[in-house]
Amino acid sequence: MTALTSATAPGVPDRVLTWFDHSGRKHLPWQQDRTPYRVWVSEVMLQQTQVATVIPYYERFMARFPDVQALAAAPVDEVLHLWTGLGYYARGRNLQRAAQVIVAEHAGVFPEALETVQSLPGIGRSTAGAILALSRSQRHPILDGNVKRVLTRHFGIDGFPGETKVERELWRLADLCTPAQRVADYTQAIMDLGATLCVRSRPLCDVCPLRQTCIARIEHRQSSLPTAKPKKARPQRVAIAVIAVNETGAILLERRPPTGLWGGLWTFPQFEDAESAATWIDRAGRQTVQGRQLPEYHHAFSHYDLTLQPLLIRVAAGAGVAEEGIRLWYDPQQPARVGLAKPAVDLIAGLSTGKTDDQG
Repeated sequence: MTALTSATAPGVPDRVLTWFDHSGRKHLPWQQDRTPYRVWVSEVMLQQTQVATVIPYYERFMARFPDVQALAAAPVDEVLHLWTGLGYYARGRNLQRAAQVIVAEHAGVFPEALETVQSLPGIGRSTAGAILALSRSQRHPILDGNVKRVLTRHFGIDGFPGETKVERELWRLADLCTPAQRVADYTQAIMDLGATLCVRSRPLCDVCPLRQTCIARIEHRQSSLPTAKPKKARPQRVAIAVIAVNETGAILLERRPPTGLWGGLWTFPQFEDAESAATWIDRAGRQTVQGRQLPEYHHAFSHYDLTLQPLLIRVAAGAGVAEEGIRLWYDPQQPARVGLAKPAVDLIAGLSTGKTDDQG
């Protein structure tokens, strides 16, 4: 592996750039007017999210927050509202926190030093390198999921890429392959290569610019590289979500704590067991006039699976007063501009269409 690595790495950027010139993506929204701010927002949105999904979110986000000052000054609810449906909401919260740091500590100018960029909330080494490479043509290697897949296959790197030893080797190879010239184009190209050709299953090896020296292709190991993460039993959690609907059709929502599960988002009051839910209903004086269990709702997080058992209750007129900043009555017909957790989005949609009511 070592001999092949040293022999082929210098040829990687030339072949990748040649491919990029005729096949790479050059018309994505964030590739136009490539300022550090625009590139930064796109790189954060693209973390664990596909380009096609990101584009409409990016365009709405940039229309509302065209610069770092606008993002820093915005209410967090509005930021999360525009993030609703994109997932991984900590990205949105960290994006705004970083914007506030840039305004307060850097006079609203995106930092130029890699170490300073990495110190901002929500920005790691690869994202920092990508932002500076794409917007300022600084030479920094990157190692997002797509690039890891390309390098792992091309150089035949065994072992789960998340392991320290393997990741260190991948960073070495990423640096070895990154050219001194056309850094922005190469950075976009190597990401595009992983996103469009060197995909997880059924990679398009026949049209890949690295096919002649790719160990995975030569040894028919495309399906086994990168090495899969060692499997562990996923923890299972169960909770009860109380969906309180008043006579106008508005639904009671609570804001989650700023950190942790769905941090800062709005969702239904949630409880660990039926007794806690019943106590809350009683203490809150909800005057329940109707209540029934809805079908279970399943949501997979990165480290565990959550099963919500929704309890729909119809409450009498005047029951429960919303508390400013903590609780609110959410009217699906005239929705407030707040960020909703995924279960709230899905279950409210089910109630609005009647699909949820038809079940159970």
